[in-house]
Amino acid sequence: MLTVDCSLFAVGWVLLHSTQPTVHFVLTSSFSPLLSSLFPLPSSFFLLPSIMKILTDWGFTRKGWRNNSRGEYLVLLQGALLAGFAILPVYQLPGFKIQSTQLLALTWIVASILGLTALIFIIKALIDLGKNLTPLPYPIENGELIQTGIYGIVRHPLYSGLILAALGWTLFQMSISHLIASPILIIFFDIKASREETWLTEKYPDYSQYSQRVKKLLPGIY
Repeated sequence: MLTVDCSLFAVGWVLLHSTQPTVHFVLTSSFSPLLSSLFPLPSSFFLLPSIMKILTDWGFTRKGWRNNSRGEYLVLLQGALLAGFAILPVYQLPGFKIQSTQLLALTWIVASILGLTALIFIIKALIDLGKNLTPLPYPIENGELIQTGIYGIVRHPLYSGLILAALGWTLFQMSISHLIASPILIIFFDIKASREETWLTEKYPDYSQYSQRVKKLLPGIY
């Protein structure tokens, strides 16, 4: 009887220790997706150095955020204005409605042209800027003055694109609230562009001649 008990104990001990690694592996494999879903921070955390490098390449610094030395506060204000314009409720005059089908179609066509032109301006400006891109009005350290492409038509095509997009949306919606907000955007981008051009003139000697040759925000107009 004692011999049988000892044999059973020995067999159990061998089975337990021979299967333990396999059980441990199965549990680890089955719980791996669960742990990844519960703790996503490590994977996102590795994106932080890349984001910080992009901000550094754009010219953002801790000192700049403290004293607005490169127009950081203008970037914050721009983000707030664009977000506010995007979420602004559409308000139309009570009882106002375009009766003419031709006039309504013309309105939509003009709005579509404005929107398409805005998209072209923005995409082409991003391509032409390349490594010189920065949301700050202060030019990047190792940048160059771009005078070709869309920048041969207007000096600030990104701002022009955003302005045209705002006007197109206003016309498409026939929105009085956006009609009031649009001049605010135009005035802001004019102020930001002027501040930007002060630094560009200091950095690039050719900027004065460039600004006399090419309009600021609206091609051929202003």
